[in-house]
Parts: sequence; C-alpha cells; structure tokens
Amino acid sequence: MRIMVVEDEDSIARGLRFNFEREGHQVDVAGDGPTALEIYESAQPPIDLVVLDLMLPQMSGYEICRTLRRLDTEIPIMALTARTLSEDKVQAFDVGVDQYMTKPFSLPELLSRVNNLLNRRRRTLERRAVRPTEDIVRFSDVTVDFGRFELRRNNEVHSLTTREQELLRYFLEHDGVVLSRARLQSDVWKDSADISSRSIDNFVMRLRRMIEQDPSSPKHLLSIRGTGYRFVREPTPESADESARPGSPDL
Repeated sequence: MRIMVVEDEDSIARGLRFNFEREGHQVDVAGDGPTALEIYESAQPPIDLVVLDLMLPQMSGYEICRTLRRLDTEIPIMALTARTLSEDKVQAFDVGVDQYMTKPFSLPELLSRVNNLLNRRRRTLERRAVRPTEDIVRFSDVTVDFGRFELRRNNEVHSLTTREQELLRYFLEHDGVVLSRARLQSDVWKDSADISSRSIDNFVMRLRRMIEQDPSSPKHLLSIRGTGYRFVREPTPESADESARPGSPDL
C-alpha cells in the first residue's frame, strides 16, 4: 500500500521510508504542508495512510490534517510528534487524527499501529467494492448517509470524519444501550491507545451539535451520570430525564 510521510527532519523521514519500504509499501516523503497536499492530490494510486509530524514549516500538522479531512474523510492519519501534552493530543484528535504516537518511538509499536491502520483501510476499500450502494439511516429529523460521510438535519448538511461516522454508527447499532466510555474506547477506538475520556466527550459534543435540536438539552444522545452515554433513536420524556444537567462533568 502507499504511505505518505510528512516529516521535516531528514534522518527521521529516511528511517521511516526505509522501514516502510522493507514492509513492502510504496512511500512518499514531504517536508512541509504544501508539498504534502500536492503529493496527496496528485497521487496515483491514491495514498492509503498519512504519517504526520505536527511541528512543520509553513503549515502546522493540525492545518494539514484539517485540509486532508476536507479532501477525504476516510484516509487514516497517524500523528507522529514530539508534542506530549494532553492538550496537543486532544487538538489532534479534534482535527481528525486516528492515532497519536510520540517521539522517541518504538519501531515495532509504530509498525504494528501502521499495519492496523492499513488493515482498516483495506477493509474500507473492500466494502466499497462489494457494497457500492449508499448506506442511509434516518431517525427523527436526521438523515445519515454513510456512503457520502454526510449528516443532514433539516436544511443543514454536515460532513462526518471517519471517527465521527464510526462513533455514530456504533451508537445507532446499540440503540437504548448504556455505553461506558471504556467500552467506547475499546470498541470504537480499538486501534488507538492514546484516546482519553475527554476526547470521547468532545466527539460526543460534536455529534450533538449535528443531530440535536438543542445540544444543551439532548434528546437522542444522552449522558448517563458517572458512566457514559445512551443513544435513543425514538426519545420519550422519560428517557430525556436520564441525561446529565447541562454543564455537569458528564457532558
């Protein structure tokens, strides 16, 4: 498969290229954002995975990731960075990173994570080939088009990232079930060890802004105090009472 490494330290970029090519992958290297985006848009065959530093000249890794997500909501993106603060991780996941790994890194762990992401990419491509028809789900005044990575509520149309779509699909498949944050981390973020409870809460808040008429008083995506969340496709007054009060720690 084809991997793009976006890294401005030449020694690290060369080392990554060497090891990825030993694994049998085609590798492109970019030292800055504009070059990375040019390679990405012109690549044939397309890029299957992006390994992205966050501290880069001209454009930050956050900006690059945000732009890539506008071009393709499904492409796996791994942040490989010296930034270790939890705030950096939260910001990276917020702009669409799938995995976050810090430098210095263990090569076997890196290769394992890369293989996990590439396996997910293969499954995505296989599903496209086998099931070209659109996958559309409707509830209340919301229409989710999983084939297009789009969510529509009334006249508003929102683009979904890969992780937002996976989380929403998981909620839909577990309608009415109380889901702990630990379970969401295990089942939805199974290939990402660095996701935090705060990051999960941020994803939920973004979904609420898309699907709820009043995100501060949710009817579908309810907080269960001290535990996690429960999705309700057809809400009732009784179910809404389970949601934590706005502003509580269990948003």
